[in-house]
This record gives sequence, C-alpha cells and structure tokens, in this order.
Amino acid sequence: MHDHRRLGRELALFDTDPLIGAGLPYWLPDGAVVRHTLEEYIREAEREAGYRHVYSPVLGKRELYEISGHWAHYSDDMFPPMELGAEQVVMRPSLCPHHALIYRSRSHSYRELPLRIAELGGMYRSELSGVLGGLTRVRAIQLNDAHVFCTLDQAVDEARAALDLIARAYADLGIEAARYRLSLPGEGGKYVADPELWRRATALLREVLDGAGVDYEEAEGEAAFYGPKIDVQIVDGAGREATLSTVQIDFHQPERFDLHYIGADGAKHRPVMVHRSVIGSVERAVAHLIEQHGGAFPVWLAPVQLVVLPVAGAQAACAEDVVRQALARGLRAELAGPEHGSLGARIRAARLVPYQAVIGEREAAAGLAAPRLRDGRRPEPVPVGELLDRVAEQVAARGTGLWGEGGEASGA
Repeated sequence: MHDHRRLGRELALFDTDPLIGAGLPYWLPDGAVVRHTLEEYIREAEREAGYRHVYSPVLGKRELYEISGHWAHYSDDMFPPMELGAEQVVMRPSLCPHHALIYRSRSHSYRELPLRIAELGGMYRSELSGVLGGLTRVRAIQLNDAHVFCTLDQAVDEARAALDLIARAYADLGIEAARYRLSLPGEGGKYVADPELWRRATALLREVLDGAGVDYEEAEGEAAFYGPKIDVQIVDGAGREATLSTVQIDFHQPERFDLHYIGADGAKHRPVMVHRSVIGSVERAVAHLIEQHGGAFPVWLAPVQLVVLPVAGAQAACAEDVVRQALARGLRAELAGPEHGSLGARIRAARLVPYQAVIGEREAAAGLAAPRLRDGRRPEPVPVGELLDRVAEQVAARGTGLWGEGGEASGA
C-alpha cells in the first residue's frame, strides 16, 4: 500500500512547513510538473468538449455568498470575513457564484445554449486540523470546476456528457471508479428548503444515471446544500473512500442570481445550471495518482520521462546531445553522468523514470542508445532518433504502455 504523504516527500513532489500552516502544502518542481501536466490535460479535454475557460477572483463580498446561500448553509466551512473599508470580503469556498455572475454579465439567447464555462480556480475551506492530511484534505484548493447554463430540455444530455467526460479522463489517467452515488439531502437545516426544487433535480439525475447504464447507490445526507448530485467515488490503498468527481443539476443558483435567457418566444426564461468537476480538486487527484502508481506515473505524466546515462565521461558530450534533442522534442529529459555514481547506482536511482538511455562507447560511435524500460525490459540498442520517436509517441498517446503497447501495464 502506497502512502502519498510519504512518497510525496521521498520523491520531492510536495511538502509542508509549519510556518505556512497545516493543510497548505507547497509544490516542489517535480510535483509542479505533474500538476501542470494534469491541469493542461483537463483544459484540453474541456476545450474539445466545447467548454470555454475563464478566470475569476478568489475573493468576493459577503453579500455574494448571502445571495448564493453559502453564508446561511455553509459558513462553518468558510474562513471569517475580512474588513475592507466599509465592506466585508470572503475567500470563496466555491466557484459557482462567480460563474453565475459571469453568465449574468451578458444577455443570452436560447441559440447560445448550452453555454459551457470552465475554470481551474482556487478556493478555500476552513477544514478542522484533525481532518487535514497530505493532499487529500487541504485548506487551499485548486478545483477543476465547470458550469453549463442550458435549457431544461438540454440538462440531462449535458449532465450525461459530463459523466462521459469523466469516464474518458479516468481511462487516460488509469483511475478506477469504485462506485457511483446519488447524493440526496438528509435531516437538518443545512439544505435549501424547497421540496419541488429537490424533486425536480433528483428526478433528472436519476434519468442521467439510468440512461448512462451505470449501477449506483443512493445516500442521504451527502447532497450539496442547494441540490442533489452524482458523486463518483474512488478508494485509496487503505480502503478509504472519497469523492473525486461530481455532476449536479441546480435550479437554486439561477433563481437566486435571477439568471435568464431570451427564448424563441421572445420572453425571458430561467436556465438550468449543471455543475461538473472531472477530477475534483487537483490536490486530491494527484494524491490518488501518486498512491495508485506508487510514483511510477504514466509516461505522459512523469516528471522526468527519460534519463540519459553515459557509461563514462568519454560519452558525456554524446549524452548531452541526446538530452538536447529530447528537450527540443518537448520531452522531459535529464542527464545523470558518472559524477552521480556508478552506472548501477544511477540506474537504481532512476528506477521510477519510464525510460533510461545508456550511452556506452559502442553506442556513442554508432549514434545509438541502449534503452532500459522501467518494467525491466532491455530492448536492443536503437538509433537515438528512433528512441526519442518512441517516447514521444507514448507521451502523445497518453497510454500506459512503454514500447508501443498502448494498453500494457507500465511496470508501476
């Protein structure tokens, strides 16, 4: 069983410092590469799915969250307001109020819908110190969030498309969904009191799940304060379950922010707001990937994809040229020369790197490289260009193979 907290420090991916505070990890260079690569993957997937990206501030006036309902139903999980002159501003606990205002900033025709906007944005939650842990529960969160503003007739299709997008991302990342959960309200006053709203949204989400053909369970007390949601659950190596991805159908926020579009009849109509997050928080997603792969990330996610190992100092110049060629192709490559120890020691130190290229006297003379794969295989020496082409192909394919086998286990 892998613990992402231990591996994160051993592999220099992330760390914490008491002077920064609990639940506030910082990312080291290799961890930043993993995070950036994951974020770019999500942005690309969203662009292909018709989303447009926005930026919004991490602060908002208290009044914003009074309108959204967060202040009445969620303030225990928010940081206290800050005085700013005669106003109070709050670090946001979610992105949806800002996105509602982005929609409201322009008039919209029914012809523009569905309007899909997405953001990898920061938000902050006042988690108790006892529940904080590594990257899975933090106070500063980078959320992969998106909101689709659509007609009622479009809501089920948009929510189902969001589930499809989640499934594709899980396949690319090697994540396995443990189960799907329809999260419903429970007892108590933390939920918006509008039975008809809950009934309509729940019926639509059941239609989404039934149409997707996935098995799911219903769980009371797990809904958002403003509506039910579909949660995609994952399980870590210790058997602990957590929510990674969500899809929600929301009638509450459009009402609270008085959102509308002009219909074919020329009249104003209320849009439906579909919330969806493909990988949830970047922090939790990376924690799960660290544990699942044991630090041996798929080629396209690996902080270092290729280590070039000259056998002796005489091959250093040739090895440096291989690194330059790899970097020019957009690969993440490093040189580990004899000054870092014996060849055997350097090979062991790079055991989690997908590819090693050994350059001995014979290889240097012939323009070859002797590949060593992370799974233990040692193909015959190949021309340097061919090796780099193979690595680049695996990166572009975003598969789990290492030597042309797209579905093969990567030796993680």
